[in-house]
Amino acid sequence: MSARIGFIGLGNMGRPMAANLQRKGFTLAVFDVNPAAVAELRQRGATAAAGSGSVGAASDIVVTMLPDSASVEAVVLGPDGVLARLKAGSVVMDMSTVDPLLTDRLAAAAAAKRCAFVDAPVGRLASHAARGESLFMVGASDEAFARVTPLLEAMGTTIHHCGPPGTGIRTKLVNNYLAIVSCGFNAEALALSQQFGLSLEKTLEVVHGTTATNGQLKIAWASKVLKGDTDPGFTIDLAHKDLNLIVGAAAAAGVPVPIADAARASFSAARADGFGGRDFSAMVDVLCDRARITRPRLAPDMGQPQPESD
Repeated sequence: MSARIGFIGLGNMGRPMAANLQRKGFTLAVFDVNPAAVAELRQRGATAAAGSGSVGAASDIVVTMLPDSASVEAVVLGPDGVLARLKAGSVVMDMSTVDPLLTDRLAAAAAAKRCAFVDAPVGRLASHAARGESLFMVGASDEAFARVTPLLEAMGTTIHHCGPPGTGIRTKLVNNYLAIVSCGFNAEALALSQQFGLSLEKTLEVVHGTTATNGQLKIAWASKVLKGDTDPGFTIDLAHKDLNLIVGAAAAAGVPVPIADAARASFSAARADGFGGRDFSAMVDVLCDRARITRPRLAPDMGQPQPESD
């Protein structure tokens, strides 16, 4: 008998991921606080559950894709949460980006119920999730990894088994640290370039020919802010949230991260200026507007393909 799958959290990322599972033949029970999202999955053939506990009772593997640590804790550990009604031998797979210390508590609580826990945070964008092209960083035992691999293959194209529970979310934070901080220093560098009156095209040509280049600037920015597109793929709000997680996790690990602290202050200021819902590449627009500098934009034929991650 095929595994019964529960999916909790049908937002911008979770809804297309759950839809891919349903489309590829998995038996799915779903729940979200947004009835419209549940109704959409129900139209696709999923069963609508009454709550998190109901999903746990009806599932062999429960997937959570939620916005923050507090939501994950309530859904998994709450009095009528997933673990309260999940049978022994089942699996909880959290795909949210959360505090890694919470991940550790969830893994311990699952083990106490004789269940397995997997952390599998997601790389890439909602557009990739819709196409079934997500990237996953997975923390799991070998046995649990084997059990969830068919689900991951149905939702994505790139799967990294990073080690035991807790390694997936910590890998995600390291990845996002680099991606988000690079947006911060790219913004400052290009604002400076604009103020100097330099050719944007020539500046980028020079930078991309040296070790100063980076994936955000060369791939992501060329298809987003430098084309004038700041519709959110990954928002400044989410980047700020992740920087809070990164700084907190680093403090818990005893690692000083002064650059992350500075980047967090910069992203916080951008949110105060009303840019929180824009793509995080719009950090350069924030700085240019503040300094009354012309926003940097490439000529139409200078664009690049959609970024592959974050």
